[in-house]
Amino acid sequence: MPTRHDIRNVAIVAHVDHGKTTIVDAMLKQAGAFAAHQHLDDRMMDSNDLEREKGITILAKNTAVKYHPKDGGAPITINIIDTPGHADFGGEVERGLSMVDAVVLLVDASEGPLPQTRFVLRKALQQRLPVILCINKTDRPDSRIDEVVNETYDLFLDLDADEDQIEFPIVYACGRDGIASLTKPENGTVPADSENLEPFFSTILEHVPAPSYDQDAPLQAHVTNLDADNFLGRIALLRVEQGELRKGQTVAWIKRDGTISNVRITELMMTEALTRKPAEVAGPGDICAVAGIPDIMIGETLADPENPIALPLITVDQPAISMTIGTNTSPLVGRGGTGKGAEAKSAVKNRKVTARQVKDRLDRELIGNVSLRVLDTERPDAWEVQGRGELALAILVEQMRREGFELTIGKPQVVTKEVDGKIHEPVERLTVDVPEEHMGAVTQLMGVRKGRMDNMSNHGSGWVRMEFVVPSRGLIGFRTEFLTNTRGTGIAHSIHEGHEPWFGTLTTRNNGSLVADRAGAVTAFAMTNLQERGVLFTDPGTEVYEGMIVGENSRSDDMDVNITKEKKLTNMRSASADSFEAIVPPRKLSLEQSLEFCRDDECVEVTPEAVRIRKVVLDQNQRGRTASRAKNG
Repeated sequence: MPTRHDIRNVAIVAHVDHGKTTIVDAMLKQAGAFAAHQHLDDRMMDSNDLEREKGITILAKNTAVKYHPKDGGAPITINIIDTPGHADFGGEVERGLSMVDAVVLLVDASEGPLPQTRFVLRKALQQRLPVILCINKTDRPDSRIDEVVNETYDLFLDLDADEDQIEFPIVYACGRDGIASLTKPENGTVPADSENLEPFFSTILEHVPAPSYDQDAPLQAHVTNLDADNFLGRIALLRVEQGELRKGQTVAWIKRDGTISNVRITELMMTEALTRKPAEVAGPGDICAVAGIPDIMIGETLADPENPIALPLITVDQPAISMTIGTNTSPLVGRGGTGKGAEAKSAVKNRKVTARQVKDRLDRELIGNVSLRVLDTERPDAWEVQGRGELALAILVEQMRREGFELTIGKPQVVTKEVDGKIHEPVERLTVDVPEEHMGAVTQLMGVRKGRMDNMSNHGSGWVRMEFVVPSRGLIGFRTEFLTNTRGTGIAHSIHEGHEPWFGTLTTRNNGSLVADRAGAVTAFAMTNLQERGVLFTDPGTEVYEGMIVGENSRSDDMDVNITKEKKLTNMRSASADSFEAIVPPRKLSLEQSLEFCRDDECVEVTPEAVRIRKVVLDQNQRGRTASRAKNG
């Protein structure tokens, strides 16, 4: 079969924070993708605000570098897919791997292969893709290059790699400095026999297969991603498998349900560095973008109208976590941060609070996010949203919040399935790195959450690595407690490991809630008296309502409190004589922490200005009657 030697398609896969985006930055700079006067940010591929804030890649993105071989041959286009390292965004990884002919597996020279490394490598091996191993961050003082290479070989064997896949080339790199070498450097040093990424580029050209095609085959192009443009409308990113795609051409659009309709390609674009440029034709192996098909979806095929042949649909792993997303039903709906003042009124103008707006936004998310499911519930203003993990769902809620939506979010639940008449729930493989002195605390924490230890290793550096198999339910709310118990030093990562029979009841949060029993503004006087009862979440002056959770009780049951109580003044005192010095600063919970904190009878109210935790039933008398009925059977 003929091959195209002027193009290579490769994906960079790795665990979170092992340096994928940084090494792509260095590749772009060294391939001359930017002019000398251009100002460049770090992590250029992380274009999304949330990606920059959290320091993780959320969306798979493609870029292209023109590499000029040192022997003076014709330039070669290297299409690079930067994939997320987090298993919660596994749908993005699966789509990225469907566009490429090989993968670069990036592994940190100190941390070695971690759970997400296993996850992304398993996906690559399932698709029979050749692998190039890149040991990154060789300059770390605690790097242990030989052990990490051996651990990677063990991982390949563990994932049943065949002989061809396990004979991979190894590149040693320091992505931050833009240096790579084929010779192993000393631990803690930058490769000394190289000044750039030239060995990395040459390894890609040598070991990534050039796209092959059949000259007589009809057009076949696979839609792998979607984008939007204010002028062109919906843009489909696709890889041309066979034939040629031209601007203005009429093609057969084969939809997910098998129906076929003819459409015209109004615009064809190819990626150069970080921009898309108009093109006339795209051949086999090219990754391009087309406009002119308003309802096209991921996984569909563009084919020859005379001989339409569909490519297989992209399949992704099933969702493991679900939560209810609905309209905001609290008394403070549509009232801004405090519900007072001109600023709040102007901020509320563009607020999205209706069920129709929420449903439209969720439907829009489904277009580009193949790993998400949206199901109807008994209520017309709430929907069950299922995703791969808690982080993926929290990212969706954070994006909606920034767009002006006000939402009520239910406690995250696991998605169960029935096997042989028994309920099975998703389980995770959790890898924990902690200092030795915190080993007992972590083991105790996992025991409560029904986790069983699978493996434990000590590298002799004062740190212990432990692997647990734990139900996904047990990890909801785990991170905050884990960081507290390890004094912020522990590192924990988990990936989906399949389903096992239901583990029984789990008690993850021992403490109850402090619940406001009336509406009003929080006073310093009330806070001073209440802080002995537990940890408070609110500042003085914050608007609260009946049923809103204002703190964590030091005991296991809930307590209704009056946090709006005012100091009665005598003629001997002034209102300003209150002592603010006695107030312990409240604990501020982020969106993820609030979702973790929730119990089954609680939910989270999310607005652009505030995240509040509240009871599902706000009326304290009604809650009391329900509790007494449950107690008396």
